[in-house]
Amino acid sequence: MAEATIERAVVTPGHDGSAELLLTIRYDNGGSGHVGLDAHGAARLFERCAATRLEDLVGQSWQHIMHILEQPGD
Repeated sequence: MAEATIERAVVTPGHDGSAELLLTIRYDNGGSGHVGLDAHGAARLFERCAATRLEDLVGQSWQHIMHILEQPGD
């Protein structure tokens, strides 16, 4: 069974004017969805994925995002 992965990552303006990371997730059934992370969550995702650029996030497992969402203070 395939795993959901990050298909796209872009920086967008947040509701409070600060930057947010908007991720498009591609599920194994072909569907897609979006997840937004604030600056702190985005920094943690970059660290977990050993990423230095947005492009480095593409193809990474959805599990990295799940960890951040489940453990926000980590």
